[in-house]
Amino acid sequence: MANLKVTLVKSTIGAVPKHKKTVEALGLRKLNKTVVLPDNAATRGMVQQVRHLVKVEEA
Repeated sequence: MANLKVTLVKSTIGAVPKHKKTVEALGLRKLNKTVVLPDNAATRGMVQQVRHLVKVEEA
């Protein structure tokens, strides 16, 4: 199964509270940290919501 590497590249300071919660739910706590997540509809939906704060690569 494919995976996605998601990296937080922009701070959540000043972001919409819902977006802050989404970033945290993705497992991203600090700037420039990367997590590997399964490539499924739920993960893609969360990444789509905060696409302006993260960078996504296929792993």
